[in-house]
Amino acid sequence: MAVPNIFSALLIIIISSSSSATSMKSTPPRNQNLIMAIEEMQKANYFTFVMLINMSPIGLFLDNVTFLMPNDRTLSETMIPGYAVSEFLKRHAVPSPLLIDHLLHIPTGSVLPSLEPGFSLKVSNHGRRNFSMNNVRIISPNICFSGYSIRCHGVDGVMQKMVVEEKANTSSSSSSSRSRTSTNCSCDGSCHMADQAAPPTTSMPPLQLPSGLASGLNPPPPSSDKVDPQKSGSSGGISCGGLWELVGMSCCIMLLML
Repeated sequence: MAVPNIFSALLIIIISSSSSATSMKSTPPRNQNLIMAIEEMQKANYFTFVMLINMSPIGLFLDNVTFLMPNDRTLSETMIPGYAVSEFLKRHAVPSPLLIDHLLHIPTGSVLPSLEPGFSLKVSNHGRRNFSMNNVRIISPNICFSGYSIRCHGVDGVMQKMVVEEKANTSSSSSSSRSRTSTNCSCDGSCHMADQAAPPTTSMPPLQLPSGLASGLNPPPPSSDKVDPQKSGSSGGISCGGLWELVGMSCCIMLLML
């Protein structure tokens, strides 16, 4: 009876040891460079940022990254839900290990990518004491420098998206809308823009009609005020006065015959 108990105990030990080994393989330790960077962050009193890194997935940050760390006071005033910790950290991480000397070579107006897709960092470089990204200034440079692939700098705020006002596009769109308005009004000739002069009117050339049609539309000018009876008689025409005389003579003849 003792032998089966021994075998069952050995079986339980083997299963437990294999399960513990599997769990150790499934949760690998953090990168050694990240561990060194965390130690340097803690020495500089960036404990809240370290806590956020520990809350993130283990494989989120491996190598070749620069952290931009708000201090504890700034983070205590920032609401960060648990599901948004990774997104927050990636907005404060540049995918390249950059010391402050490297950053000072980047001119103003340049745009650096972050680890968060679609989130960029606009550089404003006015020297070592006034270097900012997205209006957030680096106040404690080169906190992390011992490792070869992770750097970190302290900043005075939380990274937010930049809102760029495109004045040139706005002015061009407004001018095009004004030109479209003036064009629409000038098509029917009923209105004009107040700040624009009326377009010059062009006179149309005279209409040239065929000679036959022009003679039919325009009556011929009278030849003279007096009409020569001989000429009119020769042409076979009867004037109005001669017609009444003829009618009167015909009536007299008919009366005499009666």
